Amino acid sequence: MRLLMMSDTHLPKRARELPAPLLAEVPEADVVIHAGDWVDTATLDLLQGRARRLLAVYGNNDGPALRARLPEVARADLGGLRFGVVHETGPAKGREARCAARFPDLDVLVFGHSHIPWDTTAGTGLRLLNPGSPTDRRRQPYCTYLTATVTDGRLDAVELHRLPPRGRPPGPSAPTSS
Repeated sequence: MRLLMMSDTHLPKRARELPAPLLAEVPEADVVIHAGDWVDTATLDLLQGRARRLLAVYGNNDGPALRARLPEVARADLGGLRFGVVHETGPAKGREARCAARFPDLDVLVFGHSHIPWDTTAGTGLRLLNPGSPTDRRRQPYCTYLTATVTDGRLDAVELHRLPPRGRPPGPSAPTSS
């Protein structure tokens, strides 16, 4: 099972559209995960129309129209792993323990909000993933998103993808934060 993960698209405030390399991945994914801060309903409509399956939540910048269509927390069994999606997890310090306590029934938690790629594992085994933002890099060197596969109940091939600055080819991929 191929997963495509993104968050904090902030359209059309931070960019006019999703980057072409990211959009090209959407039909290739079995599940597209969006961890909130869409800002516009057009992006939700676009992904719902192109994705085989969408697992998504609203974020703190999403208004009533998005909150009416999306939950604050989403959960799904994907290939034998229990996934959760939420926008905010609080400060980086203590994140693993805090999330493990809040989501003891999950194997993987995808979150957003910070725009900072994150890949760690809590002491309980909960894997925490933040794909960064494909449209608003903030203090990061690149805009980013994640892909991964689920094989026989294992999360494999988690890869952070750097997006090129507008008009330039992408640089080599960097590992996610540990």
